[in-house]
Amino acid sequence: MPETSVEVRKGRKFDQVIEGASQIFMTEGFERASVDEIARQAGVSKATLYSYFPDKRLLFVEVMKRECERLAVQADDIADKTRPPEQVLPLVGKILVDFLLSDIGKQSFRMSIAESANFEELGKRFFEAGPGLIERELIAYLEAAEDRGEVRIEDKTLAAHQFAELCKAWIFPRAMLLGERDISGSERRHVVDEAVKMFMVRYAL
Repeated sequence: MPETSVEVRKGRKFDQVIEGASQIFMTEGFERASVDEIARQAGVSKATLYSYFPDKRLLFVEVMKRECERLAVQADDIADKTRPPEQVLPLVGKILVDFLLSDIGKQSFRMSIAESANFEELGKRFFEAGPGLIERELIAYLEAAEDRGEVRIEDKTLAAHQFAELCKAWIFPRAMLLGERDISGSERRHVVDEAVKMFMVRYAL
């Protein structure tokens, strides 16, 4: 196993290190972020930083985990299973798109691909804590909507991923491949609204 399987040690300055690392990763990206910069931003010595995170990838995973926990708070907004799909799906799409187009979302996706051979656990963690979280919440919602007779979906897992891909159409490739950073809120809403329309044409009763 690679060194990234080492268990992260918690301590008095753990949160301080995470906060400093988050700021550096957000401004510099994973590759350009140096341990020296992270330690300086966090106000700790390199020895202290290494005592918590012997590998920079472990530190990035912890930062990603914190950001995904914030996503989980937003996902709680769709916990009300009583609202109709036309109200819930736009909210789900916005949460997903905003996360994927965020700096941490894009960096996590890129790093999951780049490090897949040496750090395959990263991709799994990214999926489970981010898109996978939305998938689970959406499946639960679709089950409730089907019970109310609003939709009919045989494969809800596939349907959840179909909706996610529709929400990413055109804007996610531009962000990832063309480096566009100024995809407006109105454009994001337009893509999500069209995704909802297509989804409902397929599955609404």
